Amino acid sequence: MSVPEAVKRSESRVRTWTFLTNHAHVLLAIARDPTVRLRDVADTIGITERAAQAIVTDLETDGYLTRERVGRRNQYTVNGAGRFRHPAEADRHIGDLLNLFTD
Repeated sequence: MSVPEAVKRSESRVRTWTFLTNHAHVLLAIARDPTVRLRDVADTIGITERAAQAIVTDLETDGYLTRERVGRRNQYTVNGAGRFRHPAEADRHIGDLLNLFTD
């Protein structure tokens, strides 16, 4: 007996999700290696380099990290004292999250 086409289509569209956003993944990658290239961050996370650049811009604009040019590379400094943006976690520092996932 063959599988109906509707079932095949629904199985191929299974949604996946993660607990951490791409913004969190980028921030964690930078916290682990402050001189990491955004191309490598993007490859690790599974996003485009342009998306990684946009996320870094968001994080820098909102004070979660700073960027400094050192030679031909960027060096990032993460502000662990920054607060989570969602009201449910606004009383927590992002440094708490970073401590969970970095050595």
